[in-house]
Amino acid sequence: MSNRYKLLVVDIDGTLLDVNGVISDIDKQALKAAVKSGVAVSLSTGRVVQAVRRFLNQLELDGYHVFFDGALVYNPEKDEEVYIDPISPELVGEMIEYSKRVSLDFDLYSKTEFFAERPTWATDIRRDFFKLNARFIDFRQIQDRERFIKGTLVVASPEEKQKARDFCNHFRNRLHFSWTKTPAYPDVDFINIVANDVSKGKALQSLVSFMGISTDDVAAIGDGLNDISLLTAAGLAIAMGNAPDEVKSVAHHVTLDVSRQGVAEAVKQYIL
Repeated sequence: MSNRYKLLVVDIDGTLLDVNGVISDIDKQALKAAVKSGVAVSLSTGRVVQAVRRFLNQLELDGYHVFFDGALVYNPEKDEEVYIDPISPELVGEMIEYSKRVSLDFDLYSKTEFFAERPTWATDIRRDFFKLNARFIDFRQIQDRERFIKGTLVVASPEEKQKARDFCNHFRNRLHFSWTKTPAYPDVDFINIVANDVSKGKALQSLVSFMGISTDDVAAIGDGLNDISLLTAAGLAIAMGNAPDEVKSVAHHVTLDVSRQGVAEAVKQYIL
């Protein structure tokens, strides 16, 4: 079968994962059909590598994927990095000192580990929903010994959200922030913190260059604000029905909601 597109890039939360954190069998079969027809499928997510492995297994996907909101393009099976853009050690140190000063909990991630300074309701979510177990440690003990790719703020109350906004303002133009949600926790904001020039769109550019194809050969599906750079870089941009208007406005097409298997519908309509 001849396909117009050589690569399909798909977001996870709100695109593949429903409110229960499950990928529907219909979506699974659609992506497997795309692969069988000769289209490579890559996931593009703000999630860390450890939180994506089970979905790669469910979807029977190997190859290269985008993690950490675009800070890492990586093949977990081969342990092969195509592109990485960690946070500078100097900025990590400033983040640690600022968060301690204002009593704001945040997480840090290397390529293989999740670090937190103490157990909180947010680390409970990481454990129960994302299947990530934290290593609890004073960040000052490891700030010069690890390569940190991402930090995360997880906030729910108005006070926490204001502190998070203040944090973002304090590091404005020096770090990149994306506010994301997952349907399983509609009242919780997950703020990804990465190096200032990181984006899913830039990661896609690195991936297609590595693959020897053009962005015109890429179709992308997403629902979040952090997917805008991905969608605008792809040859075909598809927004989920549950995406906000800002995301829909940059898409060529809008598919069904995640609860109605929008990914499968998009694959059927535009890929196969």
